[in-house]
Amino acid sequence: MKSICVLGLGYIGLPTASIFATKGHHVNGVDVSPRVVDTINSGKIHIQEPDLDILVRAAVQSGNLKATLKPAPADVFIIAVPTPFDVQTDGSRTPDLKYVESAARSIAPVVAAGNLVILESTSPVGTTEKVKEWIEDECKKLKRGQVDGILYAHCPERILPGQMLKELVSNDRIAGGLTPEASEISKKLYESFCSAQIFITDARTAEMAKLTENAFRDVNIAFANELSLICDRLKINVWELIRLANRHPRVKILQPGPGVGGHCIAVDPWFIVHAAPKEARLMRTAREVNDSKPHHVVAQVIQATQGITQPVVACLGLAFKANIDDLRESPSVEITAELAQKGLKVLAVEPHVEKLPASLEGKVELTDLTSALKHAHVIVLLVDHQAFGSLTLAQLAGKKLIDTRGMIKS
Repeated sequence: MKSICVLGLGYIGLPTASIFATKGHHVNGVDVSPRVVDTINSGKIHIQEPDLDILVRAAVQSGNLKATLKPAPADVFIIAVPTPFDVQTDGSRTPDLKYVESAARSIAPVVAAGNLVILESTSPVGTTEKVKEWIEDECKKLKRGQVDGILYAHCPERILPGQMLKELVSNDRIAGGLTPEASEISKKLYESFCSAQIFITDARTAEMAKLTENAFRDVNIAFANELSLICDRLKINVWELIRLANRHPRVKILQPGPGVGGHCIAVDPWFIVHAAPKEARLMRTAREVNDSKPHHVVAQVIQATQGITQPVVACLGLAFKANIDDLRESPSVEITAELAQKGLKVLAVEPHVEKLPASLEGKVELTDLTSALKHAHVIVLLVDHQAFGSLTLAQLAGKKLIDTRGMIKS
């Protein structure tokens, strides 16, 4: 068994660290937040994910998982930190790798020859090479000289919030090393818990593979979202249309929504566009379609409030997908914030969070479903949470409904 240091204990790092620990590896989980560290060391979790609390508790109680604020010497270092983007004045998106760079430099004092450094964070092509450069540069600053014999690889995660623990084990993976040796050792490491196939490639192909997977999804969602805009213009029920079109044996249109959120699909295609702006025309257009959808929903809500004195709007759902508490890049949050900015009284119903994100604090009232239905004139269903599954048109009689998920049918 190996000693493993996992940097970043969020939605990817915590499940990864915990499952390695339950398989007998000695894991040091590192996070910059003292609250996160204390929570995990008490055997609890700071994020919402089915059964993750059980896994973390077992890992901590076994003595194989310990959370700290700083890296410690280990055989393997896994970087699982956020990789957002910066929006430029011309509207273009530039990858922001400050968290990856910080994590890489933080392990320079403890990394040694023979260690394996794995980048799990979804990253632009070439980032694994930069991790190597940052570590070597920091070693020089620390007067450690050139640390030879360190292996580097990119092993992107492929797990879906709400199904993380299942998919962590059952989904195929890619091990892309800067050298064949790094790929092979990475593969063997993940085989300690992954029951699916692990495919070996080089680091740049592994990086591009993860971006490609999410860009593929984004383009297909954009088709559905654009179709919904067309149907609104032509007064056609888009849900009925898609149901009928999908009866064709070679057609599988996805379901439209209020936009695209989450840290992956809403972000990763921009990394490709940034790397090859002239060639990535379709991907750029898909991103623009999906990014524009929240504004279309806001316009629908504004239209629905016309003629109502002091209208109250209830936004059902803030997460970026159903039955989770993850608000990252959520179009629902964007829509809710924009409605409040326009001077409307907005009630937000999100059963998976206990407090509003900073962008909504003091502008929106977080309430329960019963209260929202009682006081609102306009109901905007933004997330198809199970908690909203029992809603019927009869319950909403006398109110205006904007259902961005096609969830309320009778």
